[in-house]
Amino acid sequence: SPIRTSVPRSPCGDFATTAGRHAFSGKTKVRNFGSAQMRDLPSELTGGVRLTPTRQRVLEILWQDRRPLRAYAILDVLSGEGYCPSPPTVYRALEFLVSHGLVHRLPSLNAFIGCSRPGHRGTAQFLLCTACGTAAEINYSGIERAIERGAAAEGFVCRDHTVEISGLCPHCREA
Repeated sequence: SPIRTSVPRSPCGDFATTAGRHAFSGKTKVRNFGSAQMRDLPSELTGGVRLTPTRQRVLEILWQDRRPLRAYAILDVLSGEGYCPSPPTVYRALEFLVSHGLVHRLPSLNAFIGCSRPGHRGTAQFLLCTACGTAAEINYSGIERAIERGAAAEGFVCRDHTVEISGLCPHCREA
């Protein structure tokens, strides 16, 4: 399985939190916050919400990694750093971060990843590399509109959706 229980870096580069057309090509701006930057996050990135130390650290872990992480992998990282949160504490932090549009849950992987557009709730599309486990968030309005039109044609009103597209990133495709 490409989901790891630790947080090693992928050889495929920084693109977990990219947005735009060429998420895997490096042609998009990468949002990868370091710990010092996280301490001084502008309120527009957090939507003005208060981040407890646990919530902030969980957010740091997810925004710094290129791969979706399961809750217990996040718990392992925190435990390795000397924190001793219980699983419900990590799940509550994740639920809070998801509800405020700072983190996405990837249902097929039962994992979480930092949002490339903090505060933007409801819709997301992800390219998931099945070889190395990296993920790129892409935000194509055409996909959102097509889903909304299709749902409306069926009399359904969308609240949110996550589209997960599995395949190989350029690095793994060339390997």
